[in-house]
Amino acid sequence: MSDDSREHWYEEDAGPLVRLYAVTRGRGRAQRPELNMTTLIVDVGRGTALRRVEPEYGVIARLCRSPVSVAEVAAHMHLPLALAKVLIGDLIDDGRLQYRSPPEASGESDMGVLHAVLAGIRSI
Repeated sequence: MSDDSREHWYEEDAGPLVRLYAVTRGRGRAQRPELNMTTLIVDVGRGTALRRVEPEYGVIARLCRSPVSVAEVAAHMHLPLALAKVLIGDLIDDGRLQYRSPPEASGESDMGVLHAVLAGIRSI
């Protein structure tokens, strides 16, 4: 294996991450704690032009024609979750996407369900 083939392999593998680093302007974390992997996002600006020209934003807008989770967007785009959240956050800031996080589970209701399951098992 020559040094040329090694460099080509390295550039090919690292290319998309370097590109995303440039698109996110070096941001590796979203500043939006409300975005988690189960947060649903939807494109509310269909039919209008995107403010951002990078192709990743267009892909996200197409994926979000119907509500999808942040994790689904990351998986479809083969992106780390943190980078997907940064890009999604940019589109939320632009007013292009809306999001809805699932309600927080309270510890009391979870314990009630567990007690009911345990009672059901005991009755068997």
